[in-house]
Amino acid sequence: MPFIDLNSDVGESFGNWTMGDDAAIFASVSSANVACGFHAGDPSTIRQTCKDAAAAGVTIGAHVGYRDLAGFGRRFVDCSASELADDVLYQLGALHALARSAGSEIKYVKPHGALYNTIVHHEVHAQAVVDAIKAFGEDLPVLLLPGSVALAKAEKAGLRGVAEAFADRNYTPDGTLVSRREANAVLHDPAAVTANMIRLATEGTLVAVDGSIIAMPADSICLHGDTAGAVAMAAAVRAGLESAGVTIKSFA
Repeated sequence: MPFIDLNSDVGESFGNWTMGDDAAIFASVSSANVACGFHAGDPSTIRQTCKDAAAAGVTIGAHVGYRDLAGFGRRFVDCSASELADDVLYQLGALHALARSAGSEIKYVKPHGALYNTIVHHEVHAQAVVDAIKAFGEDLPVLLLPGSVALAKAEKAGLRGVAEAFADRNYTPDGTLVSRREANAVLHDPAAVTANMIRLATEGTLVAVDGSIIAMPADSICLHGDTAGAVAMAAAVRAGLESAGVTIKSFA
């Protein structure tokens, strides 16, 4: 039977400001990309998120990003390689402590937002992220976009690179994500999204924004927790995959 991981970005609330419904999304996903405080998340939120993930049997991953709270980590930060590596290592250390306090541990790393997109092609920042993970010392798997520079660098460094696809995002015919600046970047129809994810899990292909069929090798599917209807979307995708004979389990 085929199997695939379902991951979601969580722990992104901050103080009195709430983002998403993490406890509800944990009913559908197998992996949790927990914010580490640089793009979102405060210590109390992060610790509670780790507790909730552990209680739900969901694997915890570090969702590291640029130091950009005001921009939610969606802005490129033109920092040096050493500064970025130190920032990533700092985030790993913080989440490590909070996850352990919740009776769990970090099992993988997934860069967030602008950092994730930048290291698709940015050689220096991609290497800095890989260097930080190696410095952390656990040789954690790294969840990245297929074909990215960072994926190649991770594997060269002896890290396991894991390719992912995005359930609620449109793809261009060349396999990249449609920019969020465009109106059709995000998908909202649960039935269409579910059908596309079944195709991905069973055939390794997706329907692109222009209707073409593109190859998309992926071991994990990201279900964003901060979009409208995210909980219902995640539940629909999981139910559809399981009905199609696909087992849901964490890659880590």
